[in-house]
Amino acid sequence: MSEQQDALKEKYVTFMSKNEYFGLKIEYVNEIIVLQEITAIPESEEYIKGLINLRGKIIPVIDVRLRFRQEPFDYDDRTCIIVINVQSTVVGLIVEKIAEVVEIPEENLLPSPSIGHGDKMKDRYVYAIGKVGESVKLLLDPDKLLNDDDLSMVEQVSEEAEVMSE
Repeated sequence: MSEQQDALKEKYVTFMSKNEYFGLKIEYVNEIIVLQEITAIPESEEYIKGLINLRGKIIPVIDVRLRFRQEPFDYDDRTCIIVINVQSTVVGLIVEKIAEVVEIPEENLLPSPSIGHGDKMKDRYVYAIGKVGESVKLLLDPDKLLNDDDLSMVEQVSEEAEVMSE
């Protein structure tokens, strides 16, 4: 592991969704951009909001709150898109607002509690809980945010959009 990768290993970009804080390992994050015009994809899952054109590259965007089956929220000037790499696919995550970049040492990570049958949707995407001072952040596994069907659908739509824009 390079020194740069090692320095990033314990860093997380945190964001707010509803009243909870979530974190993504910074190594997955390409960039954070302001919300831009989204082109809807017909017949896609509700949480897949559509496609954006990011400097000539067409990428799908998903609404994190809808993915967690929370009620939708009105996008505003604090709403942004976290552009991440998931299984070699670039995807944008629409979040209410970015909180901060935090360092969470491995000893401050707790396994995600397995909650009984009343399991909330988002819990399956959380792989650990990070303790930061007096608060906790729910740490997301980006690979689980999109299932295989979603990935193949967005890859196909992205490829078609790339061909059309050439």
